[in-house]
Amino acid sequence: MVIEIKGAVEEDMIACGNILNDWIDETPWMPRVHPHEDVLRHYLDFVYSNRCVLVAKDSDGFVQGFSATSSDGFVTGLYVAKNARKDGLGSRLLDRVKQKFSDGVSLWTFVANSDAQKFYSMRGFHEVRRTDGDNEENLPDILFSWKPSGEHQ
Repeated sequence: MVIEIKGAVEEDMIACGNILNDWIDETPWMPRVHPHEDVLRHYLDFVYSNRCVLVAKDSDGFVQGFSATSSDGFVTGLYVAKNARKDGLGSRLLDRVKQKFSDGVSLWTFVANSDAQKFYSMRGFHEVRRTDGDNEENLPDILFSWKPSGEHQ
């Protein structure tokens, strides 16, 4: 599959919200906190205007994955469509985020998401701290950080 990673346009936000909604729906331990429509509205009204959003589009122009990062290098979303996982797309998106925010990147992932923990650990991220569920999902989570040259935060 030929994939191009580029900055998102507003029309991409529905696809990004749908990828997140699909992930929530297929993840047994993940509670649905917001209805599908609210997630889509959030991506259109807030994420697009307030985050650096990169999309991975296939040769037909369909969004297969995305990353959303705040201006201070905090990744607030990195998701890949189910049919495009395990092909290195998440790594490519994360590499682009690291290039753009070369001073360092941080993110949260849930303790229950062992695949994400492995993914980030294998890409140079280190655990900074854990919470017992200080988030809207009330799920324990882990703060991860990446610094260039393996520096720890």
